[in-house]
Amino acid sequence: MSIKAALVLFVSIWVAQATAQNFPNKPVHLVVPLTPGSGADITARILSKKLQELWGQPVLIDNRPGAGGQIGSQLVAKAAPDGYTLLVQSSSHAANPAIYKTLPYDPTRDFIEIALLAYTPYVMVGSSTGPFKSLQDIVTAAKASPGALPYASAGIGTSTHLTAELFAQRAGVKVLHVPFKGSPDAITDVIGGRSAFYMAPLPTVAGMLKDGRIVALAVTSEKRVERLVGVPTIAESGLAGFKADLWFGLWAPAGVPAEVIAKIATDINRALQSDEVKEQYAKAGNEVRALTPTEFARFVRDEMATNKTLVQNAGIQPE
Repeated sequence: MSIKAALVLFVSIWVAQATAQNFPNKPVHLVVPLTPGSGADITARILSKKLQELWGQPVLIDNRPGAGGQIGSQLVAKAAPDGYTLLVQSSSHAANPAIYKTLPYDPTRDFIEIALLAYTPYVMVGSSTGPFKSLQDIVTAAKASPGALPYASAGIGTSTHLTAELFAQRAGVKVLHVPFKGSPDAITDVIGGRSAFYMAPLPTVAGMLKDGRIVALAVTSEKRVERLVGVPTIAESGLAGFKADLWFGLWAPAGVPAEVIAKIATDINRALQSDEVKEQYAKAGNEVRALTPTEFARFVRDEMATNKTLVQNAGIQPE
């Protein structure tokens, strides 16, 4: 290597390290491609408060719902690769490649995985004044009228959609999918008795379960949830071995310097391990699972492969 090339390399490394050390020096935007009140939105808002404290800069939530998360995700994919525009998305990020024939972004090449933020079970919820009081009531009704029993989701290809399809597949029933633009609309449809059930992220419905507007029929976790100890798991309700978690992650657009990614990942994990965030996540029904960016990237790709198989087995036609 020539002296000139070595000097250029040294300067490049020095600039990258200095950029990372000074990050952030202006507001950071967390784009949530789902509606306010969704699980990803709640997770992002809790995290943003701690990050503002750590970074000394505003951390702004930017909700861009629509098209199963594609609108907000595309915005981040096309953002400047400087770390100041990040994506907080749910498991849907790993489901969309299986649901849609084409996406306006490449879910692997256009993003860099930073961190797994949290995970939580789904709760199968129904109307508190409706006829369904258990998972078996749902199964019985679905078998009596194949393809006619409606269930709500937060949108085509969302994790709430695929988890419901996984349940239907395992239960051996056909149900009618009614997609909405987010959890709030899906829950409203269930409360009104128009949809039989919704596979809701626990953080999204914790308050409504407490005030009795909806009823929990079962949870998707391996074990019963502490705050819903009286609600059986789906496995206990007749589908042995059933388990599904909703997870939330953080991505940056491709091209963000590795040193900046490392700085963000370090600070995110500091925030996640803080007592304040852990306590607020626990109240919302979230748990923290620390992964490095490399581990998270591997996790996401494994989820993509799993969803591809699920969609094929469920007979869902990519749109």
